[in-house]
Amino acid sequence: MLEVLDTLTKVLVALYEEPEKPSSALDFLKHHLGASAPENPEVEALRLEVVEMKAKYEAVLEENKKLKAKLAQYEPPQEEKRDE
Repeated sequence: MLEVLDTLTKVLVALYEEPEKPSSALDFLKHHLGASAPENPEVEALRLEVVEMKAKYEAVLEENKKLKAKLAQYEPPQEEKRDE
């Protein structure tokens, strides 16, 4: 919590010391807090990798579900297992 207050205080001090006040205080805050920094190519590559991994994960889950259903066709019912 203190880090947030320190950071906000620094940004407000920078705004106070700015000779020409910005037209948009929100843009000024975003710029000084790093929210509007241009995307790093590495970050974008990682973001794409996450999207790909999510898609692969969903495909594997679906395949697992189908394989379990297929396997269930060949397994004897639970009652028969107890008798053996």
